[in-house]
This record gives sequence, structure tokens and C-alpha cells, in this order.
Amino acid sequence: MLQHRFIKAARNKPDKIAIIDRTTGRNISYQQALLATLILARRFRRLERGRIGVMLPTSSGAALAVIGAVMAGRTPVMINYSTGAYKNCQYAQQQCDFKVIITTKTLLQRVNCDPLPEMVYIEDVLATLGRYEKALAFMKSKLPLTWLQRLCGRHDLNKPAVILFTSGSEKEPKVVQLTQRNLLSNIDSFSELMQIYDMDNLLAVLPYFHVFGLTINLWTPMCLGMTSITYANPLEFKTIAGIIREYKPELLVGTPLFLEGYVKLSKPGDFASIRLAVSGADKCPESLRQLFRDKHGLEIFEGYGATETSPVISVNPREKNKPGSIGVPIPGTAVKIEHLETGEECPAGETGKILVKGEGVMQGYLNDVEETHLRIKSGWYDTGDLGYVDEDGYLWHKGRMKRFVKIGGEMISLVAVEETLNAVTPEEVECCAVELPDAKRGSRIVAVTNGEIDQTETAKKLGEELPNLALPRQYVLIEEFPRMGSGKTDFRTLTTLVRELHEQD
Repeated sequence: MLQHRFIKAARNKPDKIAIIDRTTGRNISYQQALLATLILARRFRRLERGRIGVMLPTSSGAALAVIGAVMAGRTPVMINYSTGAYKNCQYAQQQCDFKVIITTKTLLQRVNCDPLPEMVYIEDVLATLGRYEKALAFMKSKLPLTWLQRLCGRHDLNKPAVILFTSGSEKEPKVVQLTQRNLLSNIDSFSELMQIYDMDNLLAVLPYFHVFGLTINLWTPMCLGMTSITYANPLEFKTIAGIIREYKPELLVGTPLFLEGYVKLSKPGDFASIRLAVSGADKCPESLRQLFRDKHGLEIFEGYGATETSPVISVNPREKNKPGSIGVPIPGTAVKIEHLETGEECPAGETGKILVKGEGVMQGYLNDVEETHLRIKSGWYDTGDLGYVDEDGYLWHKGRMKRFVKIGGEMISLVAVEETLNAVTPEEVECCAVELPDAKRGSRIVAVTNGEIDQTETAKKLGEELPNLALPRQYVLIEEFPRMGSGKTDFRTLTTLVRELHEQD
């Protein structure tokens, strides 16, 4: 069990720093973390039954709250505060049948979220700890290891460990319930393939409401006895570049947007401590790989995953990196490519739907049998992505099924249009392609940029690279793209903005 591994790590290395919290300036040892989680577990048992909401930024308080909830036998429901916190709180409560949400007043002010009656503030909980609670937690922490582990949950790998929500970048978020077995299998397989057992610390800035952050930035270091260097806002690139320079993490994981921000504001030598840099959640551009090589002599190892798979499906091995691919399946995970029309397995090199099977795959969407049956058949999870496996067994991602548009009877990849757009426009300009309805053609492609471009010159260059059906029929400037908490583009909101601008014209 996740909490059992944390307890064992805390007992083995009580004086080791578990969390360096760069937001609050506090260092917390494993012994202190164990005492805090035992106290929080006792409080949470009295607050709520079954599930409990957690809406906290990446920090020591958030990590301790999640561990404490699991110790209490409660399933933490991780709430996204980056895309409409108040709405997301209500949505989570309705979908998951709970009331109490653990949060902090500072966060509510930062994201402009009105308080809900059921909110409990972590700072108030920590400020009202009595001597009896502290003494009781201390006595529990000294129990024999097996007794303490049993006190914090009997061994049941099928027990829910967390509830997360899909990004909602294309439609309403789905409710994903991941078990202890799901997360543990992913931690073990990722750690084995990427050889991180001998690493001492990592940078943890990804939000815990995102599965990448929860599994790799929270539970992995806590289960392996590593030091987690946390900071609450992954978008403060300059600050985080300074944290990397000063606190010297060995493992750096992030999305391309975040990694690019850190490396651009770093200086040669700042990343000298990093032994492994892993990119996930979005396609890693070659320009970012080259920047890491030129500035720090580091290779980026790209991986691939999904909320429904806990998350890692594949990653490039450290000794056999194949840039551009999304790696090989992690141990215990199988991947097959299914033909779009026949349903047969595709041979090497042929593009089809990416299906995944293994212990990391969720049991299903919470209270949504229909959607579960659509996505999981005979144990195989349909990722909704297109890709192929090459002769060496490496997986290559070719785009989302939902990011294809049918024009003139042809299926056009919006991802392919975006890649071409980015190749023919200035490096500092980010490009995106969205679909709008068209009275004559059914659909049309609109190019969206966050900076000024020469539209005539761009259209000319695109005409040399793309078929006529794939050429954008309109160019729109939106200076700041809407983002998900992971840094990925929020396509649903972006499309709405483009549509509204079109209607105004």
C-alpha cells in the first residue's frame, strides 16, 4: 500500500528531509511528516466518510494532506484550481458524492475563488493541534512497523487511492478512480525502467491534481524515501530555475512548456546536478531537446501516458533513447495498435489506434458504466490517440483522434497542421490549429497564433508543405493561449474564443 511504503521510508530514515517546501521556506523531515500525516488522518476520519476533496497547490501541506487522507481510509478527490476553481469544486462534489474540501485561504485569494461552506482550511487545522493529538501521534509512530502499517489501512490493492479528473481540454472532464494497485505498479515500473532507485531528490512543481504530478512528484519520492523539492507555481520560470541551481535536484520531470521556461532562464552549469530529465503530457519539440543539449549537455527522455493509466504507458530508456518517439512500454504494460476499420492489430510501422493493457489501467470511470465500456474492452484501454510501433518496439504518437477534421471527404490532422505552422513561423510564436464549422465545406481550419506573423508569407510556405484541404482559411491572433494545469493548451476554451471572435466579425 502507498501509505505503508511511506511509513517504512519514514521509519528507515526519520531524520532525512522528506520535503523542501520552497513556497513556505520550511524543511520537513520524514519523522515530522509521519507525525503530521498521523494527526491529519485522525482529523480527516472525523470530517468526512468515503471521499474527501483536496484543493491545494504543490507544497508540503498538499503532500501531507493527500497521505493523511489515504492513511485515514479516505479517497482524496484532487480538484483542479487552475481552470475555474469554484465551478470545479461543485462539479467534483456532485460527481463524487462528498462535501468537505481541504484547501487554503491563500489559494482561494490567488485564484479568485469564493469559499464554499464545506471548505476546511489546512492552516486552521495545523494551528489548532493540541498536546493530546501530538502525543497520540508520537506514540503511534513508535509502534512496531507492521502494527503501525495495519493501523493505517489493511492490505487491499484494489482499494481506491485517488480520484482525478481528465483535463477537459476537449469536453467535460471524466472522473477517474485509480486504485492502490494502479499507482504502485506505475511507480515500480517507471522507477525500474528509468533506474531512479539510487537518486536522492527530485524537483516537484507539477500540480498534484494532474496524474503526472501526483504519481511522479508526490507518491514516487515518498515511497522511495527521496527528498521532494516543492514549489507551488510551475509557471514562475525564473524562480524555479533558481531553485534548480540552489537545491540541485537529480530528477527533473515536466511538460514541454515548463521545461522550456526553466531552461531558457537558466545559465550554463545551473542544471549540473540533473541526472535525468523526463518530458511528458505533450509532444516534446526538437527545438527543446536541442536547447537542453546546447546549454547543459542533457538529453530529454520523452514519455507518454494518460490519467486513466496512472499515468505512464511508455518512456524512452536511459540507455536507448530514440528522440521523437514516446519510448517503449514500461514493464507490465502492453501496447497494441488497432486498425481503424478492421479492428485487427496493425503490423510494425502502420498507424492505428493506441490500445493499452496492464496493472496501471483504471478499473473504469466513476459512476459511468457506458463510457467505461466504450473505452475498455477485454482489459484493453482505448487511449483515443493514433500512433504506430516501429521495428524496434518504440511507440510513435501521431495525434488525437478527436483532433482530426473531415474536409472534402479527407481526414486532416490538426496536429500535423500545427507542426507545420510552428516550423514556418518565428520560434518565439506559438501556433495552434482549431476547427470551425463551414457552410460549404462542413469544416474549416483556423490558424491561431500568440504573436504577429506575416500571413501572406506563412500561407505561401504552408502551401509548399500541406495539401490544399489542410491549409488554414483564416488567421487569428490570441496573445495568451488558455492553459490546463499541466501547461497543455486548453483546446476547448481556445476554440470557443476563436468562434466568439469570428461571430463578432
